[in-house]
Amino acid sequence: MSNQLYVITVLTFLFPVLVVAQDQGDAFVRSIEANELEWGGCPEFMPENCRIAVLQGDPAQSNADIFFKLEGNTKVPNHWHHSAERMVLVSGKMKVEYEGQAPQVIDVNSYAYGPAERRHKAACISSDPCVLFIAFEEPIDAFAAK
Repeated sequence: MSNQLYVITVLTFLFPVLVVAQDQGDAFVRSIEANELEWGGCPEFMPENCRIAVLQGDPAQSNADIFFKLEGNTKVPNHWHHSAERMVLVSGKMKVEYEGQAPQVIDVNSYAYGPAERRHKAACISSDPCVLFIAFEEPIDAFAAK
């Protein structure tokens, strides 16, 4: 699948949540339990139980923020993004492994940084769902990696 087509596919999953996220005129607070959050699906190579909610910004533009949610004991296959990721784990416990580095565990309230275009895989290693806040520097995309 071409990069452009894949970005369009990802944005198709996220389109329903854009209505909530587009108003950037006022300050706001969002909780993972907020009624106004619209949880959409993830790219097709991700686990079926994966969900994304756009918190602010336009995923097709730079500097969008999301919640990324996985059910407990779920693995995310090896993948990469054009953008660097700045992350804080909100719930659960995650293990991440970036290509060329030892695996690391992210606990609640921990910050993690993922470089642009670095292949990585992850797993929600708790029985509770994992919710990860992710701030993307570039438009949001995700590509399966071997």
